Amino acid sequence: MATRRPGARQRGHDIEALTARWLERQGLVPVSANFRSRGGEIDLIMRDGEFMVFVEVRYRAAQRHGSPLETITAAKQRRLIRTAHLYLLASGLSCPCRFDAVGVSGEPPDRLTFDWVKSAFDAF
Repeated sequence: MATRRPGARQRGHDIEALTARWLERQGLVPVSANFRSRGGEIDLIMRDGEFMVFVEVRYRAAQRHGSPLETITAAKQRRLIRTAHLYLLASGLSCPCRFDAVGVSGEPPDRLTFDWVKSAFDAF
């Protein structure tokens, strides 16, 4: 298992916060961040009209090893779906949902590029 550099966790939280603010400028409304359950974590939970949007944020400083979005595996998708289901149950919500992904690259805070994929995968 790879070890994280000191500060990598803080950088991740900073990137997620910058991504949340960017998504707000795109019209989404923040609901929650870093929702954790036994099997996973959802980076951002937002509203887009009637939709509850579960957002996975992936960051790479440079794309020489590929897009950050390429790192969202089928196993990760299953964990996100399961965690979103638990969030909805715990919140007592019944609403249309979607799973978005945002690939972030560049150097924070001013030189970031956001690649937003709406409905990146389905829960079926």
